[in-house]
This record gives sequence, structure tokens and C-alpha cells, in this order.
Amino acid sequence: MTPPTISPAERDSGAGGLDRAAAILDAFDATHRELTLAELVRRSALPRSTVHRTATTMIRLGWLDKPGERYRIGNKLFEVSGLAPVRHELREAVLPFLQDLYAATRTTVQLGVLDGANVLVVDKITGHRRMPMLSQVGGRIPAHCSALGRAILAFSPAETVDAVLAAGLEPRTPRTTTSPDALRRLLAAVPDQGFAAEREEGNVGVGCVAAPIFGPLNVVVAAVSVTGPVAGVRVNRMAPAVCLAASAASRAYSQRR
Repeated sequence: MTPPTISPAERDSGAGGLDRAAAILDAFDATHRELTLAELVRRSALPRSTVHRTATTMIRLGWLDKPGERYRIGNKLFEVSGLAPVRHELREAVLPFLQDLYAATRTTVQLGVLDGANVLVVDKITGHRRMPMLSQVGGRIPAHCSALGRAILAFSPAETVDAVLAAGLEPRTPRTTTSPDALRRLLAAVPDQGFAAEREEGNVGVGCVAAPIFGPLNVVVAAVSVTGPVAGVRVNRMAPAVCLAASAASRAYSQRR
């Protein structure tokens, strides 16, 4: 494919242009997949003329699309995102075990990696019962109140845990753990259990059980979880299946590295 032509003015814009493009991309999320120009201006906090000019360039580059009056993420970014190691190598290695876990539990399965104080959802397998309150692939959930995040943090360096605590333990529901000491105690229990669990801390009515996935040198790289209505996510029934899937996924991923 022939690369798009970039004008001298665009080349001269340098890092500032990339910062503006990043601000526009950050305006989109799971609940704002299509935005008007006015909404892009408001959510990016950039001047209207800057948004219009930058978005026009991004459309030509394939980073954005605008089939009507609304902007949306372009196919080029989707193509490029598939090349990222977290999507390509990790997902490819562990996908069969995510599928096995879903087959065994018939409950939504998620794969996540730590991204700052949040967990980035890398993959997700769900059935006909949709749970709209859960993050979609590419979405982020707070690490402190998710089983995925706790399964990773329990095996992470102390400075990583400290950074999550420093970011604040914002309550998502009345049951969210907001005490740093309480969260540290929960994390300390994970290695002996082999899994992390939470009930209604991230979303009311939702429970989750997660286990860590390790790479070479036994370094934690991700976590896998089952998530569903609290009545259906029983720890004593779900935890063995989750731990088995995580262990098999760890071996498969380590052998690829």
C-alpha cells in the first residue's frame, strides 16, 4: 500500500501535532465510539479549528473515519493494534485456554494486562447473555477493585502496588475496598490462594474470580478471569477452573518467548 503523502507543514508540526492527535484519540472510549465535531472539541479540550484541521489529517491517514457527521476510529488503527505484542503474542498464546475456560464455566472470560493504575482488557469471550456494564476489549477497569488487577498486583513489584495506591482507591460501588491497608491484606492472600476474587466492588451485582498468567522467569504478565452475576460466580466452583486455565496459559506463553 502506498504511504499517504504528508505535507511539509504537517511534518514541521512535530511532537505538537502528535500530542493533538493523541488528545483527539483519547476523546473516544467505550461509551463514546462516535463523536460530532463539537463533542470532539469538548472532550479533547482543543480549539475547534485545531480539532477540525487535525481530524482532517487523521482521516486522510486512516486514523479516523467520518462516514457522516460523526467521527470514529479508523480501520488503520485497528490494523496496527493487532501488531502490538500484548494483542498478538499474548492473545495468540492464551486464546485456546480462554476458550476452554468459557466452555467449562459458561461465564464471561476476560484477559487483562496492567496499564498504570488500570487493567487493559485485551480479550473477552462471552455468550448470548451480554453484560453491558463490563468493559469491552480495549477498555480499562480500575486495578484496585477488580479481580484481574489484584491477581496481577499480588505478584508485582512493591513500587507498582505503591503507584496504584497513590493514584487513589476511588469507590465504584458501596462495597469497593478503599483502604490501602485492606487492599494490601487482600493482595497478600492471593499467592497462597492462587487466585483473586471480588464481589460487587467494580459493578453492583457482578462478581469475578481471576488468576495470574506468568511469562519467562516467572514474571507476571497478565491475568484471566471469569465474570458474571454474583449468584453464578461461586468462588469454590470457579477458582479451580480459572487457576487451571491460567497455569496452562502461563506455560504456553512462556514457551513462545
